Amino acid sequence: MRRTLIFNPEGDREVGKRKIVLGNSTNIMELNNVKYQWAFDLYKTMGFTNFWIPEEIPMQEDRKQYEKELSPYEKRAYELVLSFLIALDSYQVNMLKEFARYLSAPELVMAITSQEFQEALHSYSYQFILESVVDPVKADEIYNYWREDQVLMERNKVIAELYNEFIQKPTEENFIKAVFGNYVLESLYFYSGFAFFYTLGRQGKMLNTVQQIRYINRDELTHVSLFRNIINTLREELSDLFTPEINRWVYEFFRFATSKEIEWGKYVTKNQILGINDLLIDRYIKYLSNLRLSQVGFEPLYPEVTENPMKWIDQFRTINDTKTDFFQAKPQTYVKRSELKW
Repeated sequence: MRRTLIFNPEGDREVGKRKIVLGNSTNIMELNNVKYQWAFDLYKTMGFTNFWIPEEIPMQEDRKQYEKELSPYEKRAYELVLSFLIALDSYQVNMLKEFARYLSAPELVMAITSQEFQEALHSYSYQFILESVVDPVKADEIYNYWREDQVLMERNKVIAELYNEFIQKPTEENFIKAVFGNYVLESLYFYSGFAFFYTLGRQGKMLNTVQQIRYINRDELTHVSLFRNIINTLREELSDLFTPEINRWVYEFFRFATSKEIEWGKYVTKNQILGINDLLIDRYIKYLSNLRLSQVGFEPLYPEVTENPMKWIDQFRTINDTKTDFFQAKPQTYVKRSELKW
């Protein structure tokens, strides 16, 4: 694949000729001519509507609960989940730059740029959580768990290896695989971790950490929407790239990624966290895998799983425009749009 030029005076101005990749745009942000309105809308949602600041959520009570109320299993899971989330958002901050270098639609570059900012904000929010809840020595250990924990190391490699392969060999096939890697990361690989935090919150524990996670979760849903639209549009514009081999790879990768996320969820919770167990994790991740595949035009891998076994999560993570905060009983000031429907 070829990287886009910063300025391409030989590019086409006609919006009808614009493509997500392999197009011939001037790369001037002529926003009076937008082909992918969904990308422009998501840019505005991420950039203007979904802005939030971690410091506006006080964390003192969580520190007290972490020290005095969490069980050893809950502390372990809390730390491992944060360590994994730190890695995932670190990948995104770096990889989104790589995607942007190959996109040939300016409105899409703008959306990717907004997503990159949000991923950096998530990384900062994890740092803020850690410095608020644990001592500096423990925080440093959590950042580096992947060096000592082989299971976490393997989890970190699943998406990173796809990304690295594209960076080292930027072919069209590797681009498609990296895009699906991003989609899996955003739509599947955060969710057993999110489920753990929401399970704590449902018991009245670590509510301010959960509040931070809810804002992160809301952002991630816009990222899922962005890459879902990218995949579906690529399938229309560059259908020849979606060969039978690539389609088989998508199923194989989803099956592999789903199994790894289930294994991770079970490893983190050790079947010792009240409100979530191995069976729930298995069925919840398979449900999400089916959903994400269907949203990009593929058949589900697990037809035996037809319903969300943890429906309460959808209500628990909702951030309403007008109602009081689910945890803090105070008006929300960040949100100015309707909750995304999934």
